[in-house]
Amino acid sequence: MHRSSLNSGRDPVLSRRASVIITAVAVAVLVPATAYGVSHLSSGHRGTGHPLVASADDASGTAAPGQPASGSPSPAPAATTATRPARKPVRRISHPPAATPSATSSAPPASPASAACTHPQFVTSDPAGGWADGQYFVYNNMWNASKYPVSQTLYACSYSNWYVVATMNNDTGDGAVKTYPNAHEDFSEPAISSLHTISSTFSEQSPHVGIYEDAYDIWLNGVASSGSTEVMVWTENFHQVPSGSAEGSVTLGGRTYTAWRAGSYIALVATANFSSGTVNLLQIFDWIMSKGWIPASSTLGQIDYGAEIVSTGGSPATFSFSDFSISTG
Repeated sequence: MHRSSLNSGRDPVLSRRASVIITAVAVAVLVPATAYGVSHLSSGHRGTGHPLVASADDASGTAAPGQPASGSPSPAPAATTATRPARKPVRRISHPPAATPSATSSAPPASPASAACTHPQFVTSDPAGGWADGQYFVYNNMWNASKYPVSQTLYACSYSNWYVVATMNNDTGDGAVKTYPNAHEDFSEPAISSLHTISSTFSEQSPHVGIYEDAYDIWLNGVASSGSTEVMVWTENFHQVPSGSAEGSVTLGGRTYTAWRAGSYIALVATANFSSGTVNLLQIFDWIMSKGWIPASSTLGQIDYGAEIVSTGGSPATFSFSDFSISTG
Protein backbone atom coordinates (compact mmCIF):
# COMPACT_ATOMS: atom_id res chain seq x y z
CA MET A 1 0.00 0.00 0.00
CA HIS A 2 1.34 3.41 -0.91
CA ARG A 3 0.63 6.59 0.95
CA SER A 4 -0.42 9.66 -0.98
CA SER A 5 2.17 12.44 -1.18
CA LEU A 6 2.11 16.13 -1.89
CA ASN A 7 3.77 18.88 -3.89
CA SER A 8 7.01 19.97 -5.50
CA GLY A 9 10.01 22.08 -5.70
CA ARG A 10 13.52 23.21 -4.36
CA ASP A 11 16.96 24.15 -5.64
CA PRO A 12 20.00 21.92 -5.93
CA VAL A 13 22.81 22.01 -3.41
CA LEU A 14 26.20 20.38 -3.68
CA SER A 15 27.61 19.80 -0.22
CA ARG A 16 29.32 17.99 2.50
CA ARG A 17 27.46 15.08 3.97
CA ALA A 18 27.13 11.91 2.20
CA SER A 19 26.60 11.00 -1.34
CA VAL A 20 25.31 7.60 -0.49
CA ILE A 21 24.53 4.96 -3.01
CA ILE A 22 25.55 2.42 -0.42
CA THR A 23 28.77 1.68 -2.17
CA ALA A 24 32.22 1.93 -0.71
CA VAL A 25 33.15 5.06 -2.60
CA ALA A 26 34.42 8.42 -1.43
CA VAL A 27 33.48 11.68 -3.04
CA ALA A 28 34.01 15.34 -2.27
CA VAL A 29 31.43 17.79 -3.56
CA LEU A 30 31.61 21.56 -3.90
CA VAL A 31 28.64 23.68 -3.01
CA PRO A 32 27.04 26.57 -4.86
CA ALA A 33 26.98 30.03 -3.36
CA THR A 34 24.16 30.23 -0.85
CA ALA A 35 23.80 32.66 2.03
CA TYR A 36 24.08 30.97 5.39
CA GLY A 37 23.04 32.19 8.76
CA VAL A 38 25.14 31.97 11.90
CA SER A 39 24.66 28.38 12.55
CA HIS A 40 25.10 27.01 9.16
CA LEU A 41 28.03 27.36 6.89
CA SER A 42 26.63 24.56 4.88
CA SER A 43 25.67 21.86 6.97
CA GLY A 44 28.84 20.82 8.30
CA HIS A 45 28.42 17.42 8.40
CA ARG A 46 26.95 18.37 5.71
CA GLY A 47 26.85 15.62 3.31
CA THR A 48 27.83 13.02 5.65
CA GLY A 49 27.95 9.98 3.57
CA HIS A 50 31.07 8.55 4.72
CA PRO A 51 34.44 10.15 4.94
CA LEU A 52 36.82 10.13 2.06
CA VAL A 53 38.90 7.73 4.07
CA ALA A 54 37.51 6.04 7.12
CA SER A 55 40.36 5.11 9.35
CA ALA A 56 41.19 3.82 12.77
CA ASP A 57 44.73 5.04 12.76
CA ASP A 58 43.94 7.00 15.88
CA ALA A 59 42.73 3.99 17.79
CA SER A 60 45.34 4.77 20.38
CA GLY A 61 43.28 7.75 21.51
CA THR A 62 45.89 10.49 21.69
CA ALA A 63 43.57 13.48 21.90
CA ALA A 64 43.26 15.73 24.88
CA PRO A 65 41.16 14.37 27.75
CA GLY A 66 37.49 15.16 27.33
CA GLN A 67 36.16 17.33 30.04
CA PRO A 68 32.82 19.05 30.06
CA ALA A 69 32.98 22.81 30.01
CA SER A 70 33.03 24.36 33.45
CA GLY A 71 29.87 25.79 34.91
CA SER A 72 26.40 24.38 35.13
CA PRO A 73 24.48 23.99 31.90
CA SER A 74 21.82 26.63 31.49
CA PRO A 75 18.96 26.93 29.03
CA ALA A 76 20.28 27.97 25.64
CA PRO A 77 19.71 31.68 25.11
CA ALA A 78 17.96 33.01 22.05
CA ALA A 79 19.96 32.69 18.86
CA THR A 80 22.32 35.54 18.22
CA THR A 81 23.00 37.07 14.86
CA ALA A 82 26.34 36.78 13.14
CA THR A 83 27.67 37.04 9.66
CA ARG A 84 28.33 33.81 7.86
CA PRO A 85 30.23 33.21 4.68
CA ALA A 86 27.90 33.35 1.70
CA ARG A 87 29.09 30.07 0.29
CA LYS A 88 28.84 26.45 1.31
CA PRO A 89 32.19 24.72 1.59
CA VAL A 90 33.20 21.26 0.52
CA ARG A 91 31.39 18.34 2.02
CA ARG A 92 32.61 14.83 2.44
CA ILE A 93 30.46 12.18 1.00
CA SER A 94 30.08 8.57 0.18
CA HIS A 95 30.90 5.23 1.70
CA PRO A 96 34.53 4.51 2.46
CA PRO A 97 35.76 1.10 3.34
CA ALA A 98 34.54 0.21 6.83
CA ALA A 99 37.16 0.89 9.46
CA THR A 100 38.19 -2.02 11.62
CA PRO A 101 36.99 -1.49 15.19
CA SER A 102 39.86 -1.23 17.59
CA ALA A 103 39.41 -1.70 21.31
CA THR A 104 41.19 0.84 23.44
CA SER A 105 41.61 1.64 27.09
CA SER A 106 42.93 5.12 26.46
CA ALA A 107 39.63 6.97 26.55
CA PRO A 108 39.69 10.24 28.47
CA PRO A 109 38.44 10.25 32.05
CA ALA A 110 34.70 9.69 32.25
CA SER A 111 32.64 12.82 32.75
CA PRO A 112 28.90 13.35 33.19
CA ALA A 113 28.62 13.93 29.44
CA SER A 114 30.59 10.86 28.42
CA ALA A 115 30.07 8.37 31.25
CA ALA A 116 27.84 6.14 29.12
CA CYS A 117 30.74 5.19 26.80
CA THR A 118 33.59 4.19 29.11
CA HIS A 119 35.28 1.53 26.96
CA PRO A 120 35.30 2.79 23.34
CA GLN A 121 35.65 0.25 20.56
CA PHE A 122 36.76 2.94 18.11
CA VAL A 123 38.73 6.15 18.64
CA THR A 124 39.88 8.60 15.98
CA SER A 125 41.12 12.15 15.57
CA ASP A 126 41.28 11.76 11.79
CA PRO A 127 39.17 14.53 10.20
CA ALA A 128 37.59 11.89 7.97
CA GLY A 129 37.71 9.03 10.48
CA GLY A 130 34.66 6.83 10.84
CA TRP A 131 33.43 3.41 11.88
CA ALA A 132 30.76 1.18 10.38
CA ASP A 133 28.64 -0.51 13.06
CA GLY A 134 25.93 -2.65 11.52
CA GLN A 135 23.80 -0.54 9.17
CA TYR A 136 25.00 2.69 10.78
CA PHE A 137 28.17 4.74 10.42
CA VAL A 138 29.76 6.92 13.12
CA TYR A 139 31.71 9.75 11.54
CA ASN A 140 34.14 12.34 12.99
CA ASN A 141 33.40 14.57 9.97
CA MET A 142 35.66 17.57 10.45
CA TRP A 143 34.56 18.72 7.04
CA ASN A 144 35.37 22.42 7.33
CA ALA A 145 38.14 22.45 9.95
CA SER A 146 41.27 22.84 7.84
CA LYS A 147 41.27 26.65 7.83
CA TYR A 148 40.75 26.99 11.57
CA PRO A 149 42.47 25.90 14.79
CA VAL A 150 40.35 22.84 15.49
CA SER A 151 40.91 19.55 17.27
CA GLN A 152 38.31 16.84 17.67
CA THR A 153 38.46 13.22 18.78
CA LEU A 154 35.62 10.74 18.48
CA TYR A 155 35.14 7.88 20.96
CA ALA A 156 32.55 5.26 19.97
CA CYS A 157 31.22 2.31 21.94
CA SER A 158 28.51 1.79 19.31
CA TYR A 159 26.52 3.77 16.76
CA SER A 160 24.09 4.73 19.54
CA ASN A 161 26.67 5.35 22.27
CA TRP A 162 29.53 7.72 21.40
CA TYR A 163 30.93 11.16 22.05
CA VAL A 164 33.41 13.71 20.76
CA VAL A 165 35.78 16.03 22.57
CA ALA A 166 36.15 19.17 20.44
CA THR A 167 38.13 22.40 20.76
CA MET A 168 37.56 25.37 18.45
CA ASN A 169 36.62 29.05 18.52
CA ASN A 170 34.85 31.70 16.49
CA ASP A 171 37.64 34.28 16.71
CA THR A 172 37.25 35.11 13.02
CA GLY A 173 33.63 36.06 13.67
CA ASP A 174 32.45 34.32 10.50
CA GLY A 175 30.18 31.86 12.31
CA ALA A 176 31.45 28.96 10.21
CA VAL A 177 30.45 25.43 11.14
CA LYS A 178 33.73 23.52 11.40
CA THR A 179 32.60 19.97 12.15
CA TYR A 180 29.51 17.79 12.18
CA PRO A 181 30.28 14.60 14.11
CA ASN A 182 27.35 12.27 13.58
CA ALA A 183 25.87 8.81 13.30
CA HIS A 184 23.89 8.06 10.17
CA GLU A 185 22.27 5.48 7.95
CA ASP A 186 22.33 5.43 4.16
CA PHE A 187 19.34 4.41 2.06
CA SER A 188 19.02 3.15 -1.49
CA GLU A 189 16.76 6.04 -2.53
CA PRO A 190 13.30 4.56 -1.81
CA ALA A 191 10.39 6.81 -2.69
CA ILE A 192 9.12 8.49 0.46
CA SER A 193 5.57 7.76 -0.74
CA SER A 194 6.36 4.01 -0.60
CA LEU A 195 7.11 4.13 3.13
CA HIS A 196 4.53 4.05 5.93
CA THR A 197 7.00 4.87 8.69
CA ILE A 198 10.13 7.01 8.92
CA SER A 199 10.95 7.86 12.51
CA SER A 200 14.02 8.22 14.67
CA THR A 201 14.92 8.31 18.35
CA PHE A 202 17.89 10.19 19.81
CA SER A 203 19.41 11.32 23.08
CA GLU A 204 22.25 13.82 23.51
CA GLN A 205 24.07 15.85 26.14
CA SER A 206 25.79 19.04 25.04
CA PRO A 207 28.05 21.47 26.93
CA HIS A 208 26.17 24.79 26.61
CA VAL A 209 29.28 26.69 25.65
CA GLY A 210 30.26 28.39 22.39
CA ILE A 211 28.03 28.07 19.33
CA TYR A 212 26.46 24.85 18.02
CA GLU A 213 23.25 23.01 17.35
CA ASP A 214 22.29 19.35 17.70
CA ALA A 215 20.32 18.31 14.67
CA TYR A 216 19.16 15.76 12.16
CA ASP A 217 20.65 16.30 8.71
CA ILE A 218 18.66 14.47 6.06
CA TRP A 219 19.30 14.15 2.34
CA LEU A 220 16.45 13.69 -0.11
CA ASN A 221 16.62 13.18 -3.89
CA GLY A 222 20.27 12.22 -3.79
CA VAL A 223 22.95 12.82 -1.18
CA ALA A 224 24.87 16.11 -1.33
CA SER A 225 24.53 16.10 -5.09
CA SER A 226 23.11 18.39 -7.74
CA GLY A 227 19.34 18.31 -7.38
CA SER A 228 19.33 16.96 -3.83
CA THR A 229 17.50 18.57 -0.94
CA GLU A 230 18.91 18.96 2.55
CA VAL A 231 16.41 18.89 5.40
CA MET A 232 17.56 19.63 8.92
CA VAL A 233 15.64 19.27 12.19
CA TRP A 234 17.29 21.26 14.97
CA THR A 235 16.49 19.76 18.36
CA GLU A 236 18.83 21.87 20.51
CA ASN A 237 20.07 25.29 19.45
CA PHE A 238 22.80 27.19 21.30
CA HIS A 239 23.49 30.60 19.73
CA GLN A 240 22.96 29.40 16.15
CA VAL A 241 21.01 30.89 13.26
CA PRO A 242 19.98 28.80 10.22
CA SER A 243 20.59 29.75 6.64
CA GLY A 244 17.94 31.57 4.69
CA SER A 245 14.78 33.22 5.96
CA ALA A 246 12.02 32.16 8.34
CA GLU A 247 8.95 30.82 6.53
CA GLY A 248 6.54 30.56 9.46
CA SER A 249 5.95 27.95 12.14
CA VAL A 250 4.35 24.52 12.29
CA THR A 251 3.45 22.10 15.08
CA LEU A 252 4.28 18.47 14.32
CA GLY A 253 4.38 15.56 16.73
CA GLY A 254 3.41 17.88 19.57
CA ARG A 255 6.43 20.17 19.01
CA THR A 256 6.51 23.58 17.36
CA TYR A 257 9.20 24.43 14.83
CA THR A 258 10.14 27.55 12.90
CA ALA A 259 10.80 26.66 9.26
CA TRP A 260 13.80 28.24 7.53
CA ARG A 261 14.55 27.95 3.85
CA ALA A 262 17.38 28.86 1.49
CA GLY A 263 17.27 27.28 -1.95
CA SER A 264 17.52 23.53 -1.52
CA TYR A 265 18.18 23.83 2.21
CA ILE A 266 15.29 23.53 4.68
CA ALA A 267 15.63 23.66 8.47
CA LEU A 268 12.94 23.09 11.08
CA VAL A 269 14.19 24.67 14.31
CA ALA A 270 12.43 23.61 17.51
CA THR A 271 11.12 26.65 19.40
CA ALA A 272 11.82 24.79 22.66
CA ASN A 273 15.01 22.73 22.90
CA PHE A 274 14.69 19.01 23.58
CA SER A 275 17.65 16.70 24.16
CA SER A 276 15.95 13.33 23.63
CA GLY A 277 12.84 11.87 22.08
CA THR A 278 11.32 10.36 18.97
CA VAL A 279 10.81 12.42 15.82
CA ASN A 280 8.27 11.46 13.16
CA LEU A 281 10.33 12.33 10.09
CA LEU A 282 7.69 11.08 7.66
CA GLN A 283 5.24 13.63 9.04
CA ILE A 284 7.86 16.34 8.52
CA PHE A 285 8.50 15.26 4.93
CA ASP A 286 4.77 15.21 4.19
CA TRP A 287 4.42 18.73 5.56
CA ILE A 288 7.33 19.96 3.42
CA MET A 289 5.71 18.35 0.38
CA SER A 290 2.42 20.07 1.22
CA LYS A 291 4.28 23.40 1.06
CA GLY A 292 5.52 22.56 -2.42
CA TRP A 293 9.17 22.70 -1.32
CA ILE A 294 9.99 19.18 -2.50
CA PRO A 295 8.26 16.99 -5.12
CA ALA A 296 5.79 14.27 -4.19
CA SER A 297 8.18 11.86 -5.93
CA SER A 298 11.04 12.64 -3.51
CA THR A 299 13.35 9.84 -2.39
CA LEU A 300 15.26 9.17 0.84
CA GLY A 301 19.07 9.10 0.69
CA GLN A 302 20.50 9.54 4.17
CA ILE A 303 19.52 10.34 7.77
CA ASP A 304 22.17 11.74 10.15
CA TYR A 305 22.07 12.93 13.74
CA GLY A 306 24.87 14.84 15.43
CA ALA A 307 26.18 18.27 16.38
CA GLU A 308 27.16 21.09 14.04
CA ILE A 309 29.89 22.88 15.96
CA VAL A 310 31.01 26.45 15.33
CA SER A 311 32.81 27.11 18.62
CA THR A 312 33.51 25.63 22.04
CA GLY A 313 34.87 28.91 23.34
CA GLY A 314 38.43 27.75 22.70
CA SER A 315 38.39 25.06 25.42
CA PRO A 316 37.74 21.29 25.20
CA ALA A 317 34.03 20.47 25.31
CA THR A 318 32.22 17.14 25.20
CA PHE A 319 29.22 16.32 23.00
CA SER A 320 27.72 12.98 24.00
CA PHE A 321 25.13 10.77 22.28
CA SER A 322 23.53 7.90 24.19
CA ASP A 323 20.67 6.83 21.94
CA PHE A 324 20.05 6.71 18.20
CA SER A 325 17.91 4.57 15.94
CA ILE A 326 15.99 4.88 12.68
CA SER A 327 12.80 2.99 11.85
CA THR A 328 11.40 2.74 8.31
CA GLY A 329 8.84 0.48 6.76
